[in-house]
Amino acid sequence: MTLLLAGLGAALGSLVRYWLTNYGKKHFTQNLPVATLVINLSGAFLLGLLFGGGAKPYLYALLGTGVLGGYTTFSTLNTELVALWHNHSYKTFWIYALLSYLGGIILVFIGFNLGR
Repeated sequence: MTLLLAGLGAALGSLVRYWLTNYGKKHFTQNLPVATLVINLSGAFLLGLLFGGGAKPYLYALLGTGVLGGYTTFSTLNTELVALWHNHSYKTFWIYALLSYLGGIILVFIGFNLGR
């Protein structure tokens, strides 16, 4: 049952990410990948909130592993970082990397503490 919940959640999270990514590509024309940044930072915060709240294993499988696992995207983040580096957008590369990694850690801690 837990496997099924995680899988259903991942499908839902992936659909939301797909929609937000396409929306971002149409409405945000900056060099900074805003859609992926917003997705990953909001996912980090929500995961911290869920984990801090002591969610039951089945709920964590559905929402944490499933929805938020499908919603956030570590691989896209790193692919975009490589593209920025190859395009010699070094300033944007460092801003995006710091906002993503440091911001993600900070938001998990904030979410965790708010969820307690």
